[in-house]
Amino acid sequence: MPSNNEINIIVTGRHIEVTDAIREFARKKIEAIHIDYPRIVEVRVVVDVQKDRHVAEIVLFCADHITIQASTTGSDLYAALDETVTKIMRRMRKHKTRLMKHFRPHRSQSIRKLEEKVYEEDVLDQDVDIDAPEDPKPVRITREGYELKTMYKEDAIMELEISGKPFVLYRNARRNVLQIVYRLHEGEYSIIELGNELKA
Repeated sequence: MPSNNEINIIVTGRHIEVTDAIREFARKKIEAIHIDYPRIVEVRVVVDVQKDRHVAEIVLFCADHITIQASTTGSDLYAALDETVTKIMRRMRKHKTRLMKHFRPHRSQSIRKLEEKVYEEDVLDQDVDIDAPEDPKPVRITREGYELKTMYKEDAIMELEISGKPFVLYRNARRNVLQIVYRLHEGEYSIIELGNELKA
């Protein structure tokens, strides 16, 4: 997931020329947002000044088709920007709270539309059929560290949504087995279980 200082931030003005100071102030405020959900894709900031009326509007375009918008009107443009960012952060926290309630209502409840499959670990080591009719497509392999966590599947799905990763590998806290959860469609998930139960 990109950090907030890698997000495309567009600052435009109405009835005012956007100076470097205004643009830098807006960027720093947005880059200081340290909320991991919803994942921000693009930010548009619009400032409008008419006599003593200063308006700051911020629109976040986030993953999962989530759009968050807030605006503030005041006598000082910088104060209006600051207050608008505060409103945006408050609304982002509400989205994250809804997500957590949706995926973790009770430990006894299961995730709806969840498909589970079990594979032996050696399925990952199968050789590619060199006599296949089609040539294998080239792939780009990126190596990176991965922290294996012990968690419930509800938490793994929540982490999948928050992180924006294509999958989450984890150790199931209930059954002590390795599992991979990934997204099938909107609101539908699949879990692949690797091997038999692990020794503690």
